Amino acid sequence: MRALRLLMPAVAATTLLAGCATGPDPTQVRLDNLDTRVSKLEHFVSNGSLVQLAERQDSLQAQVRNLQGQVDDLQRSNRRLEKQQRDLYANLDKRMGALERRVAQAPGSGPLAGSAAAAGSVAASAATGNASALGALPGVTPAQQSAYGKAFNALKAGSYAAAVSGFEGFLKRYPSSPLAPNAEYWLGETHFVDQHYKRAEQAFRSVFTRWPNSGKASDAMLALGNVLLAQGKTYEGNAMLRQVVKQYPETDAAKRAAKRLIGKPAG
Repeated sequence: MRALRLLMPAVAATTLLAGCATGPDPTQVRLDNLDTRVSKLEHFVSNGSLVQLAERQDSLQAQVRNLQGQVDDLQRSNRRLEKQQRDLYANLDKRMGALERRVAQAPGSGPLAGSAAAAGSVAASAATGNASALGALPGVTPAQQSAYGKAFNALKAGSYAAAVSGFEGFLKRYPSSPLAPNAEYWLGETHFVDQHYKRAEQAFRSVFTRWPNSGKASDAMLALGNVLLAQGKTYEGNAMLRQVVKQYPETDAAKRAAKRLIGKPAG
């Protein structure tokens, strides 16, 4: 019995050592984990996933730069269009003021005579010394004078809706009137100031296609060029302005068209 008791601690120690010998090695476990993680990374890289992610990031950055460039271009274009619009408003106001001054100085001027004096087609007749610029337009009846005068006065007053209604009514009722080209032209100007560009284009084109010999034909062509430029259609606008310079050389319209050209000089 005494011998058995002496052997028991030795057996227990042997068993403990045996258990330790058969248990997992912590160092080996960590090495195995690292090996597994490295294998996963190698597999990930071998599939090209990291490369694809990098390429995707480069692509997105390029798109962002491109969009930023487009935004910058749009902002510059918007500033340019705003300046053009201010210049066009100032130009129209200057022309309206010049018309009013000529009307005030013309003999026989009055509300109706002033409206007719706005017509570019009466310039040559008025220069001959006629007592009234209005009388230089054969075929203009008092009813036509009244209708045209109301529409033109509405435009001068800034009542654009009334001006449009008046000029459209005049053209519908008196399509063959000597004042029809002028009514069509000022209808275009009214639409232009009100930023109804497509309607302005139609009106201006109508002037120089239906009445190519009218005194308003060159002005309408110039105005159409301005409308196109105001919409950012630089190529078409420049082409129209060059046509004014070529077709009506040495005229006031040609000089104004040359100044409005963008990018390249006329010629």
